[in-house]
Amino acid sequence: MHSSALVGLLAFASAASAIPVTSRSAHSSASVSNLRSKIKNVVLLCMENRSVDNLLGGQTIKGLENPINNGPFCNPYNVNDPSQGQHCTEARDYDSVTNDPSHAVTGNTMEFYSDWNPDNQAIADGKLVANNNGFIHEQIHNYGSNTNKTELAIQVMNYYTEDQVPVLTSLVQNYVTFNHWHSDIPGPTDPNRFALVAGTSGGHGSNDDSFGTYAFTQRSIFQQLGETNHSWLNYWDTAGGTGPEAQWFSWTKETGNQDKVVPIDQFYTDAANGALPEFSYLNPSCCGVGTTSMHDSGLVSDGEAFIKKVYDSIRSSPQWNETLFVLTFDETGGFHDHKSPSGEEYTLEFNRLGGRIPTFLISPWVSKGYVEQKGTNYQGNSQSYSASSVLRTLGYLWDFEPFNPRVQDAASFDHLILAAPRNDTPSLLPSSETFSL
Repeated sequence: MHSSALVGLLAFASAASAIPVTSRSAHSSASVSNLRSKIKNVVLLCMENRSVDNLLGGQTIKGLENPINNGPFCNPYNVNDPSQGQHCTEARDYDSVTNDPSHAVTGNTMEFYSDWNPDNQAIADGKLVANNNGFIHEQIHNYGSNTNKTELAIQVMNYYTEDQVPVLTSLVQNYVTFNHWHSDIPGPTDPNRFALVAGTSGGHGSNDDSFGTYAFTQRSIFQQLGETNHSWLNYWDTAGGTGPEAQWFSWTKETGNQDKVVPIDQFYTDAANGALPEFSYLNPSCCGVGTTSMHDSGLVSDGEAFIKKVYDSIRSSPQWNETLFVLTFDETGGFHDHKSPSGEEYTLEFNRLGGRIPTFLISPWVSKGYVEQKGTNYQGNSQSYSASSVLRTLGYLWDFEPFNPRVQDAASFDHLILAAPRNDTPSLLPSSETFSL
């Protein structure tokens, strides 16, 4: 883009849709050099089971495609009988959704394709595309015998208003939000968390008993950093429910690194003392009321309170000015999203993405109120971001090669780091309170 064009765009952009002041492109040597000079610590927090349309559906910021900006979007109660009616996306959702929507591979397939057994070859050939119409059908299939179908439709189709999620609203308005960030696996929690730290699910498509037993031999971010003298800790909520991912890998046990899995309370102490390692991986608790991951059976407001506590601790830390906080979710949890992973092969061969998940970059080194669209891979091709994008970008930060072809081909976000820091980042996030429809 010519400089005059950029100046013109900047002149007309509002604060909520500001363009990052950088001419560096992703994967470029200038961008990578800038990233390395600015960011010394990365904090990665992975929450649970929310889609963009669900959790960020009421965000009015320009550039974010969601129900309030682009909807409403509708699903039939029965994909095989439209005469039974439909429900469309509406504002205000439950603090806790008691009927856990399906996020298994089969559930994802129905939700996106309105069919549990679509023709995978037709999908791979581009002849069959996702219509995203099966979310209500799947919810009724699972819970319709004992729950009113209208309530079930509300559970998967409604979205949270800006007032319902003030913590996330503040993050949207003050930092970078991704419009096209998809889960790596169109399935449940553990395979997606595996992909976040290793760039693969190791062929696992369900939350089976292998997770948490030091069973996996794949290379993880923990092994990579440990073998190259970069510091890391896996902070986890000892109430359990997610992770700790470092305990999934045989390397951690074989090399005596179990002591790097520590209680989440130590994170707050380390942040206050300026003692965070180069890589901090955070596990919230799950699932049910009283847990912090935003899993649908818990309270969204409790998840907001947890995010606020993490943010406030980083923001007041002596390390704030050299830290990048990445906040993401593992998968969509069966909640409606109108954007399919188009442009990607969508089969059951572990070469398709899942639905869109809320993801943020939080740092004094990122633009205020900016919505990032699709990224580019190392060949310059446009594509959606995903969990593998984290590993691709961390590879540039700490100089390691992609773990596998999936990570190699991922879009990176190194170019979103600014050349100069901001001085207008909020010192505290607003408080969130329990709410109801």
